[in-house]
Amino acid sequence: MVPSFLSLRLSCLGLWASGLILVLGFLKLIRLLLRRQRLAKAMGNFPGPPTHWLFGHALEIQQTGSLDKVVSWAHQFPYAHPLWFGQFIGFLNIYEPDYAKAVYSRGDPKAPDMYDFFLQWIGRGLLVLEGPKWFQHRKLLTPGFHYDVLKPYVALFAESTRVMLDKWEEKAQEGKSFDIFCDVGHMALNTLMKCTFGRGDTGLGHRDSSYYLAVSDLTLLMQQRLVSFHYHNDFIYWLTPHGRRFLRACQVAHDHTDQVIRERKAALQDEKVRKKIQNRRHLDFLDILLGARDEDDSKLSDADLRAEVDTFMFEGHDTTTSGISWFLYCMALYPEHQHRCREEVREILGDQDSFQWDDLGKMTYLTMCIKESFRLYPPVPQVYRQLSKPVTFVDGRSLPAGSLISMHIYALHRNSAVWPDPEVFDPLRFSTENTSKRHPFAFMPFSAGPRNCIGQQFAMSEMKVVTAMCLLHFEFSLDPSRLPIKMLQLVLRSKNGIHLHLKPLGPGSGK
Repeated sequence: MVPSFLSLRLSCLGLWASGLILVLGFLKLIRLLLRRQRLAKAMGNFPGPPTHWLFGHALEIQQTGSLDKVVSWAHQFPYAHPLWFGQFIGFLNIYEPDYAKAVYSRGDPKAPDMYDFFLQWIGRGLLVLEGPKWFQHRKLLTPGFHYDVLKPYVALFAESTRVMLDKWEEKAQEGKSFDIFCDVGHMALNTLMKCTFGRGDTGLGHRDSSYYLAVSDLTLLMQQRLVSFHYHNDFIYWLTPHGRRFLRACQVAHDHTDQVIRERKAALQDEKVRKKIQNRRHLDFLDILLGARDEDDSKLSDADLRAEVDTFMFEGHDTTTSGISWFLYCMALYPEHQHRCREEVREILGDQDSFQWDDLGKMTYLTMCIKESFRLYPPVPQVYRQLSKPVTFVDGRSLPAGSLISMHIYALHRNSAVWPDPEVFDPLRFSTENTSKRHPFAFMPFSAGPRNCIGQQFAMSEMKVVTAMCLLHFEFSLDPSRLPIKMLQLVLRSKNGIHLHLKPLGPGSGK
């Protein structure tokens, strides 16, 4: 009797569970259909390319390459067009300066459909926060990127770059081209370890090395998840080997950050240690965060500290890697500009052994070339917002609150109505005279408006030091048999790497 009774109970429970799952699934489907209807209605006034019945535009983008495909659509549909990832996520894809201004001059939050994937790793830091808490964090963090704080980082940028250049000296001896992207990434992450925690990969302990590897792993796994639609569902993703690996790497990263924060806080309780830290030749990012206070003497909680450190590590190394790598590709592609940049850098360095902060402002032509490479190869080619209130565009068309916006920076930077001969590499587009005549939202490598990248001065300073040193030590040229194939992931990458020939310029060329 008992076994049959239990069997009956289990059978009933199974039926109830199955019924509940079906009902929840049905409700989820209804919600998705209603959301699709709402998004489609909102974008009804914007014509666009035809969609696949299941994949939307995703399949066509994957088959033809999303970046240049969107540029072709931008020629066909001026200002904007709907862009569907599958049937339930639809963005208005914009690539025109006045449209960009209408959205990005406001403080609308990031679109959760894309940025919620980041939460497991970076938590609720400045990248994904919104409202009063975003404003509080932005205000607390802004002093950490003041030029007085950034000045001493020039020596750290140079230190990490020298390690990379020594490695390239050995590789260049073989006379073959090689992929620079990975080495630049290693250098950029090493630099961030120094600027964030006060140490780099020279003499790293086991804990630091594990963290270093975890951040590299997390970046790759995040890129993989974004392009794999079957991984977009959390429940499915956490059950896969990649999802479990992602969670393990998150744990390593979080444990490291938490421990460093605890140790630094404990050290600051000792007055002698506190004075020693304050008198160091530079403060690291963690020092800045721990000392941050608002007018009410409020400070960041431990959870907020970890979120901002993890956000800085995430945002700071992959974007810089992309920017430096594509700039060196441009220099290889346009040797006349490479030569002119090198001569300018040599003249600025003179008899000095290394660059100083004041030298960076003198790198006029190098800066114009960096900006032109950002125009053609923006490190972050696409960013997303969700409208917190309605918006009306310059042509009278509008979108209601809740609509999703994709700002296609890559297509904006190739908009022929703004940039004559957009495929031509012309650094003089960024002369003072030409810049003053251009729409302020025509060039957005660091986004724009109140939610622009807080670390853009940090990034530009690092770019100048690294690229100047690279040009002093090597002449860069293309490998015609291995030209890069652009690929949009978290940042602009190359599907087959960025292979360049490097010719050492001899002793004394880089002082």
